[in-house]
Amino acid sequence: QVKLAESGGGLVQPGGSLRLSCVASESTLDLYAVAWFRQAPGKEREGVACISSADSSTFYLDSVKGRFTISRDNAKNTAYLQMTNLKPEDTAVYYCATTLWDAVVGRQRLPPNYFGSWGQGTQVTVSS
Repeated sequence: QVKLAESGGGLVQPGGSLRLSCVASESTLDLYAVAWFRQAPGKEREGVACISSADSSTFYLDSVKGRFTISRDNAKNTAYLQMTNLKPEDTAVYYCATTLWDAVVGRQRLPPNYFGSWGQGTQVTVSS
């Protein structure tokens, strides 16, 4: 399993932007689909975005479509989540995760148990 490390979280005002990064410890990130999940206190972990390994197809949770963009730079073993127009309901711990199952981007939701490697998470707080 690949080791992952997220960064880029913080406190931002509503309407602001953040870019999260997920760095893999090995130069094999190109083999995996990469996803971003989030978990708010008292809520289940939900899949926010995912990008496939083969053709960079993407999945987005409906509530973030048009505001979040997932991307990857395999040469840097890094995936990103660009978040704009942030809302208080986006407040959560954000995790990156990987899976070898590329077809996951075609599902209506991202099942956490399909992802084998997880980072430690980074806190995103949207508040005025």
